[in-house]
Amino acid sequence: MSSITAGNAEQYSDSKKLAARGRLNREYTIAETGWFPWVAQQLPLKPGDAVLDIGCGPGWFWASVASELPEGLNLTLADLSPGMLQEGLERCRALGFAAVSGEQADAAALPFADASFDTVIAMHMLYHVADQAKAIAEMHRVLKPGGHLAVTTNGAGNMRGMYALTAVFGSPPYDPAGAAFGYETAERLMLAEFGNVTMREHPAHMLITEPEDVFLALTSYPPGDRASEEELAAFRAAISEAFQTGGGVLEVGKETGLFVSRKAG
Repeated sequence: MSSITAGNAEQYSDSKKLAARGRLNREYTIAETGWFPWVAQQLPLKPGDAVLDIGCGPGWFWASVASELPEGLNLTLADLSPGMLQEGLERCRALGFAAVSGEQADAAALPFADASFDTVIAMHMLYHVADQAKAIAEMHRVLKPGGHLAVTTNGAGNMRGMYALTAVFGSPPYDPAGAAFGYETAERLMLAEFGNVTMREHPAHMLITEPEDVFLALTSYPPGDRASEEELAAFRAAISEAFQTGGGVLEVGKETGLFVSRKAG
């Protein structure tokens, strides 16, 4: 069975499919502080730090928080997708960092020297990696002593009320990303590699008011993006029923967390 965690080359050749899921979270999340600014507030960054963003995607995070970051950061972007990397580089080079560079890279075989970075960031990407322990070991390797790894991911219960609708495609009724690399796995693997980890959960929930945005988000990855017309009709009916039950609104709980580990030294 395929899912959001499969077919990466097709899924992430550019940001078009990711944008449908990004819009859903951006437009309907209710939180005192938005996700990207909240993450930026937690990062242990100092002026002039060398920062590596693994699985950088189109650079949306940096564009959202550039004005809130310490000055003089040297940013290195890495992504397995050359299309995503190019989008990220173009976006971030206009943001006023001290330097911006990039490498096409596999998270489990990073093309960087030992002890190269003060902070390594891996945001919502480790569920795509086959050997997650090896990837975290690589992140540890390229960190300077005393440097930090920051990882974000979802819990197994994230947006369960929405993912339950994908049962019409034969998918399990839960977040596939949280199942592939959720809270327990993040804590276990980072603790095993670093000997320490702290976790904070972003306080937020969703009030979705537009059924079409649910349809577009959940058909932006397999198996929804290759469903038959009959399956798509059944999916629209399930979405409609959910909104009717909620009085025109789909309220969804969120489980989205940040894990930070420090390299000894």
